[in-house]
Amino acid sequence: MKRISTVSLILALQILILVNQWFGPSTSPAVAQIPDAGAQNAQIIDQLKQTNAKLDKLLDVLQSGKLQVTVAKPDEK
Repeated sequence: MKRISTVSLILALQILILVNQWFGPSTSPAVAQIPDAGAQNAQIIDQLKQTNAKLDKLLDVLQSGKLQVTVAKPDEK
């Protein structure tokens, strides 16, 4: 008798799960889209131009020979 009630309980729970999946709230699938790919690409290009300008300035300083480097002693512990 106990076995029949356990099987009945499992069957009832499975039916509830199926009904919930069929008639429950539907969720929309996740969509990963870039809102405006053209604007994003333009922003990336602008940032690359800024990076190139900074690298050009750094290269000018290095090539000019006006860079002075001092070596500090490391802390001894």
